[in-house]
Amino acid sequence: MKNKIISWGVPIGVTLTCVAILLGLIMHEQRINNFPERPLNVEPAKTIQKQNVAQTAAPTSSTPSTTATTAPTQQSSYKFTGVNVANLPGSWPCFRGPNHDDISPEKVALSSDWQKNPPHLLWSINLGEGYASAAIEHGKVYVLDYDEAHQEDALRCLSLANGQEIWRQSYPDPIKRNHGMSRTIPAVSGKYVVSLGPQCHVLCADADTGKIFWQMDLVKQFGTTVPQWYAGQCPLIDGNNVILAPAGNVLMIAVNLATGKIVWRTPNPMGWQMTHSSIAKATFHNQSIYVYCGSGGAVGVSAKDGSILWQTTDWKVSTATVPTPICLPDGRIFFTGGYGAGSAMMQMTEQGGKFSIQTLYRLTPDVFGSDQQTPILYKGYIYGVRSGGELVCLNLNGQPQWTSGATRRFGLGPYLIADGLIFIMNDSGVLTMVQATPTAYHELGDIQILSGPDSWGPMAIAGGLLIARDLNRMVCLDMRLH
Repeated sequence: MKNKIISWGVPIGVTLTCVAILLGLIMHEQRINNFPERPLNVEPAKTIQKQNVAQTAAPTSSTPSTTATTAPTQQSSYKFTGVNVANLPGSWPCFRGPNHDDISPEKVALSSDWQKNPPHLLWSINLGEGYASAAIEHGKVYVLDYDEAHQEDALRCLSLANGQEIWRQSYPDPIKRNHGMSRTIPAVSGKYVVSLGPQCHVLCADADTGKIFWQMDLVKQFGTTVPQWYAGQCPLIDGNNVILAPAGNVLMIAVNLATGKIVWRTPNPMGWQMTHSSIAKATFHNQSIYVYCGSGGAVGVSAKDGSILWQTTDWKVSTATVPTPICLPDGRIFFTGGYGAGSAMMQMTEQGGKFSIQTLYRLTPDVFGSDQQTPILYKGYIYGVRSGGELVCLNLNGQPQWTSGATRRFGLGPYLIADGLIFIMNDSGVLTMVQATPTAYHELGDIQILSGPDSWGPMAIAGGLLIARDLNRMVCLDMRLH
């Protein structure tokens, strides 16, 4: 039985009168207020300092730079509130979590009976229109928001305990609405947090204070073409470097976190352009390899020096490449996409130091093809939502083990796995809990946590606290077994 907490929602494409909008907002607020709240038992937040500092732009140059600028590339604004932060347990420091697989490794018991022990709302905040989602580390939540009133990208740091803003670092980025504005998830490592904005501005800031270490403009410095629906690529931090795919006059770069200097760069003789997909890391024959889907195909890049180890045009998506490749431990890579692309399983091989990749099998879209979200490899099976919205479990030969059925569809919503459970949200903000097992589709419960529309941003979970968003709002829920 559905546990209705928020039930107001407006279908996309319906034109509302002003009266209907006002009534809808009142109903929405009433239902938000009815959400069961359970504040965390932490020290109350205090404001100890406030700053609002205008920072001067660095001089520009017509010559492509080989390093980032250590001063802002354009006029930016900075605000620090000094809110006390409880160093809560748990980590989800980047896109797809600590192991880049959308699986929480934490041993936190979560409630599997939402009738007796439903999720409780800790806090909620309004966000700029989009799908940019959270990274979580040391009791802090990082989100690259969009401030429509000031036409700025805003990297915001919030308290995980109560949602209060600790700091924000903003810079001008005038853009027009195109299915929202924001898209990406920051990456956090140690004292560094790195974001990539909708028009390919890269910012590296101090994770504690928000002060800028360095910035890059991939369009100006590397000739990047901004993707049709803005950048969806999330930064990948690996060791001391952040890995980015400008896909302009260079295909990929490694940038030192501390200095902003480019460690290596990958050539782009194919002329591939940036897609909405993010970089994945694979390990094969003791070689670390970055796998990326560009506009013209897929490529494997040496993590050591940026050289191209293999490339293929056997996998490309005609309209928009969004999901990130899934790298298996044995050198297989699972690619999937929408717009009729379906899926493909490929195998990396190596002989005499030379790498190559071959297609093992392909799946038609009706078997499996993901429009937007990246599927999850869990205990030897692949879980994901295929075109049309059904949740599917595949074995590694591409054979469906079960589907959620035509009556249980999830649209383009996100999903992750924690405590052996799949948490999956549909477009209108209904969160469903499913057992992560290949035996059968076994649904344990559902609950409406957001009103929608477009609840598409990836979720994050740390210490049993789940963060989710729809087009305009973010919530933090306590999912733990109490």
